[in-house]
Amino acid sequence: MKQHVFNPFLPSYEYIPDGEPYVFGDRLYVYGSHDKFNGNFYCENDYVCWSAPVDDLTDWRNEGIIYEKTQDPMCDSDERLLFAPDVSRGPDGRYYLYYAFDFLGVMAVAVCDTPAGKYEFYGHVKYQDGTLLGSREGDGFQFDPGILVDDDQSVYLYSGFCPTEDFSWDQLGMAEPTIKGGMVIELETDMVTVKKEPQYILPDKRRGAGTDFEGHEFFEAPSIRKIDGTYYLVYSSFNNHELCYATSKRPTGDFKYGGTIISNGDIYLNGRTDAEALNYTGNNHGGIVNVQGKWYVFYHRQTNRHQFSRQACAEEFQIEADGRIKQVEMTSCGLNGGPLEGKGEYPAYIACNLVSKSGAIRYEFGYEVEAFHPYFTQEGEDREDNPNQYIANLTDGSVAGFKYFDFENVSRISVKVRGSGKGNIHVSQSMNGVKLASVPVALQEETWVSLSAPFDIDNGEHALYFTFQGEGAIDMYSLTIE
Repeated sequence: MKQHVFNPFLPSYEYIPDGEPYVFGDRLYVYGSHDKFNGNFYCENDYVCWSAPVDDLTDWRNEGIIYEKTQDPMCDSDERLLFAPDVSRGPDGRYYLYYAFDFLGVMAVAVCDTPAGKYEFYGHVKYQDGTLLGSREGDGFQFDPGILVDDDQSVYLYSGFCPTEDFSWDQLGMAEPTIKGGMVIELETDMVTVKKEPQYILPDKRRGAGTDFEGHEFFEAPSIRKIDGTYYLVYSSFNNHELCYATSKRPTGDFKYGGTIISNGDIYLNGRTDAEALNYTGNNHGGIVNVQGKWYVFYHRQTNRHQFSRQACAEEFQIEADGRIKQVEMTSCGLNGGPLEGKGEYPAYIACNLVSKSGAIRYEFGYEVEAFHPYFTQEGEDREDNPNQYIANLTDGSVAGFKYFDFENVSRISVKVRGSGKGNIHVSQSMNGVKLASVPVALQEETWVSLSAPFDIDNGEHALYFTFQGEGAIDMYSLTIE
């Protein structure tokens, strides 16, 4: 088999959500938060960076820890959380890392001479008189920085967190701060001092009625790019599972809603509703990048039955002649530049669709997921370098879907499974489609075993769906096409 890159595109033990992609020199760098496997909350680890050559997106390199939470003088505890960051090359040629500690409502900046770190603390974003941005009465709550250094070296910081009215600030030990929408703050070229007062440019849920944002109002995660003279502001809407975009001819206002770029449940794609989600959903955060003439959107998926172990994914998309972006689907092949080769062994964790018999759900705080739902998980502890992620708990009617493979003259399919299941794994090329193979299952195994069956599929590019029908539950480690 030739070298492939999958979704998620980093090693299976790595949990990097909120990915911001940038090309610096001849490498693509991805900056993001850093979840723990089976974590108790978002973003518990220190920042790391991964990069790949622009001409080989299969070859990802771990750049190591680029910034530690304890480097910030406001960090009073190792329990603090480094929420979603962003990076930009400043007018002085250095690289600036923007971040916010959990819910402090303060923006901070670190700096480095090279894009991959290690970054050193630089300062907290402040007004001219030294007052911290976000601390004045009436200041909007500062959260999720997005940074842009424009062609004329003007510096713009985007920010905002706009939960709906049922969000409990009391649980955070806070009085409700000022919440009005997504905002922009122009900075001095020192990258840390406010030059112009914050301006609100995207409406929140309470202010979106009657605007073109209605139904997709701003929630969090602003990410800004300038493309052929148009500013594209990517953000997470109050629907939470989707990355939307808005466009303007200037960086400080007049943004018009564009549409959904991607949903981590494929919701809205081809008219799909929330109830028809093709994956377990939760929050979403990411950005867009052009790599050697191709556009990619980076986003994340949920694992382990909660929102606290999220993994980086990416999909190719097109910008149409009129500047619009059509929603793209989640796939298993992502950055691969085309379908995966339709032969060989593939890990089950690259499934882009995963549902139970009754569908998929959104992972919510404090919600106990019913026992029949399948999920992605791993063996071992956080950061153990083992390729051991798998799909757990496929019960009767559960489906795992993979998109896409390029088949040529194949005749057999195998699955590596374990568990207590008894029944059949049916293979088709669409959800609830015609059976192309049926693998008998009669397990009482705690170790992985390979089961196979004859397999007949037309040559060409197709999806594969594996549906378990039977009693008990099985785990799925891999699939092999021969």
